[in-house]
Amino acid sequence: MINTFVHSQPNHEGFFGDFGGSFIPEQLQAIIDEITQAYQAIRQDPEFLAELARLYKHFVGRPSPIFHAQNLSMKYGADIYLKREDLNHTGAHKINHCLGEALLAKKMGKAKLIAETGAGQHGVALATAAALVGLKCDIYMGEVDIAKEYPNVVRMRILGAKVIPATHGRKTLKEAVDAAFDAYMTDPVSQFYAIGSVVGPHPFPMMVRDFQSIIGNEAREQFLQMEGCLPDNLVACVGGGSNAVGLFTAFLKDEAVAMHGIEPGGRTLNEPGEHAATLTLGTPGVMHGFKSYMLQDDEGEPGQVYSVASGLDYPSVGPQHAYLKELGRVNYDTISDDEAIEAFFELSRQEGIIPAIESAHAVAYAIKLAKHGEDGSILLNLSGRGDKDIDFVVANYGEKFGIDDIT
Repeated sequence: MINTFVHSQPNHEGFFGDFGGSFIPEQLQAIIDEITQAYQAIRQDPEFLAELARLYKHFVGRPSPIFHAQNLSMKYGADIYLKREDLNHTGAHKINHCLGEALLAKKMGKAKLIAETGAGQHGVALATAAALVGLKCDIYMGEVDIAKEYPNVVRMRILGAKVIPATHGRKTLKEAVDAAFDAYMTDPVSQFYAIGSVVGPHPFPMMVRDFQSIIGNEAREQFLQMEGCLPDNLVACVGGGSNAVGLFTAFLKDEAVAMHGIEPGGRTLNEPGEHAATLTLGTPGVMHGFKSYMLQDDEGEPGQVYSVASGLDYPSVGPQHAYLKELGRVNYDTISDDEAIEAFFELSRQEGIIPAIESAHAVAYAIKLAKHGEDGSILLNLSGRGDKDIDFVVANYGEKFGIDDIT
């Protein structure tokens, strides 16, 4: 179930090539080392793996199916398939690693889970896992995202989590991470920071990758059973990058399978602060305890970022993605806000599936591949459903897509 990475990455210091590592205050390193040791032990523990497998099957509803999107396929001329992570309990891929982190924290004797969230899917998943294992839960969320993704805020509170606004800067995901790190530093002994993506200091990029690898492990087996071959293309959106790494990992040795990680092009790529295309336009740097590509200003500080998708507006990216970019194994490209919203409605109206705006970036790129003549199969990770986004989408784009105000 937890697939060992097909290459020997990361190394014992947490580096994927030149990226990753642990750039944190010395007083925190002992706590992080304890987490690393505990994780290395439980990933080999049959009892832990059996409990996680039981929860994936009976609580999450795994395996998530692969759906052949025949209407999209016929319209655009390429076979498009969806890995339906939107059908998981809580509505996204985030529950995969949240359950693993919550079980680990419980075994380590922690009293509280804390985390950041952007679109709210990680927050909902962690609040769900905390309720299940009996831990307290604090979720830090940008004030802008609280208003934008309010249905998920309500879900977190119903589940018993405390939602704490991040009120500085742009009041979005980067600021939520800042606030969560600050809170963790006040008490790293009784709290467990359940980082929400393949980012942060070692071991989190490795640990979250391992838990999310169930997506690709399932997809590889399912596609072979359905079609008798592997897909020609994989597509996934990339913010921090957990759903993409989760899909890609099982296929990394399959050189005939092309992989596409899709970043948010926002309003325009021509102006800083109007996109979050980290791998496309960023440069190597260090933030939030790890080295990777990042969008930064002239002083090397994290730059301003933006995306219509709250879960993608982060100024860095998981170090394994930076490594895969430099190896040339994954093609990283962008989709604009307008293209993502078009795809949001296209999937809804062609297939009866409302995607998260984050996932709509992957849908848009799959359609673009088909339009540009890709006649091979395309498997995209539908990483989340769009319940959380419908109020925002209707308020901002409803008139354009023929949704009248009926209030």
